[in-house]
Amino acid sequence: MQRQTRSRRKFLSGATAAAGVAALGFPAIAPAQAPITFRFQSTWPSKDIFHEFAQDYARKVNEMAGGQLRIEVLPAGAVVKAFDLLDAVSAGTLDGGHGVVAYWYGKNTAVALWGSGPAFGMDANMLLAWHEYGGGKDLLEEIQKAMGVNVVSLMYGPMPTQPFGWFKKPITRVEEMKGIKFRTVGLAIDMYTAMGAAVNALPGGEIVPALDRGLLDGAEFNNASSDLALGFADVSKVCMLQSFHQSAEQFEILFNKDKYNTLPDHLKHLLRYAAQASSADMSWKAANRYSQDYLVLQNERKVKFYKTPDAILQQQLKIWDEMIERRSAENPLFKKVLDSQRAFAQRAGKWQGDTQVNFRMAYNHYFAAPSKA
Repeated sequence: MQRQTRSRRKFLSGATAAAGVAALGFPAIAPAQAPITFRFQSTWPSKDIFHEFAQDYARKVNEMAGGQLRIEVLPAGAVVKAFDLLDAVSAGTLDGGHGVVAYWYGKNTAVALWGSGPAFGMDANMLLAWHEYGGGKDLLEEIQKAMGVNVVSLMYGPMPTQPFGWFKKPITRVEEMKGIKFRTVGLAIDMYTAMGAAVNALPGGEIVPALDRGLLDGAEFNNASSDLALGFADVSKVCMLQSFHQSAEQFEILFNKDKYNTLPDHLKHLLRYAAQASSADMSWKAANRYSQDYLVLQNERKVKFYKTPDAILQQQLKIWDEMIERRSAENPLFKKVLDSQRAFAQRAGKWQGDTQVNFRMAYNHYFAAPSKA
């Protein structure tokens, strides 16, 4: 009996020790917790590739978060109108959103410098470099503080140069813009207005219906895929390529600052790094899809594409110079952003221009039709 008691005590002691070792050496199995959910709206119609880009970002976050965080993406208008997104996210009506800073131009003209104008010769990726490493990020936070909005912004997704616009007939001279009812946004409103156009800022989903009803004579939006999906080819067969009105733009991912600050640090890092990964992915997808849809518009939808004449491009630069001088005098933050961009562009633009080979030369070497003698 005594021997059995000693054996029982030894067994219990060993079991207790083993349990202690397991607790120290192996992770405990915790009960599953519901993920933190972010209700997130884009400023784009569901059929637009831009909404797809918003979904791409959310998918990356959801897949990497390991069930701890989930972003649910809604299209424009699901909760608020596209141009109301910033206020909705700031107020907490939405936890986050996807758009462009040019849409908040009415709150402070300086934000449009993240997308409107020639950016001192920088392309969109270079403008993102300025934002991340040249002081732009801090300046945007300063502007948002002045605007009184309670948000965190992640800038990503360099956009290719946008077309001058869709029209009823080719635009060959600046004077032909006089009196045209035209859609654009941001500081581009000032540029087209100075050319003589009567400008109406509309969100993407409202442009083609306005063109169809004659409320607009012309419009610009962004790219071949968006323009095809939104139906531009149904109401116009002329598109003018190349422009300085929005030659370097990128997307903005917004989060309500209070909701963002409740996240543990590793999830905050995940949101930021997912934006960087999405920036690369978006630019690769854009090169593939935009080039495909550019051919569809030409070959199947019979759209005629014309290069915007250099005289119009030169006039855009002249108008821009006059406009930014006036806006700088009105808004010290506007001037502060311009000065920062100019300093970065002068250095980085020289490096890029001096080192970048002329890719058009190589393209023409392989694909241009041989000249006939």
